[in-house]
Amino acid sequence: MAEGGSRYLKEPFEVHEQRFEATEKIMELQFSQVEKRLVRIETMIEGLEKRLWMTVYGVVAVILTQAIQGVLEYAPK
Repeated sequence: MAEGGSRYLKEPFEVHEQRFEATEKIMELQFSQVEKRLVRIETMIEGLEKRLWMTVYGVVAVILTQAIQGVLEYAPK
C-alpha cells in the first residue's frame, strides 16, 4: 500500500535531517579533540608549575644557606 503524501514533500526534510546529524557528529568530534588538547595543556601547565616552585625553593634555599654562613662567620668562636 502506498503511504499518504508525496515523496517530494518528505525528501527535503530527510536530507536536512541527515545534514543536521552529520553536523552534530562533526561537532562532537571537534569538541572531543578540543577537550583532549585542553587536558594535555593542563598537564603541561601543572608540570611547569611544579618546576617553577622547585626553582623558587632552590633559590630560597641558596639565599638562606648564604645568610646562615654569613652569620656563622661573624659569630663569636
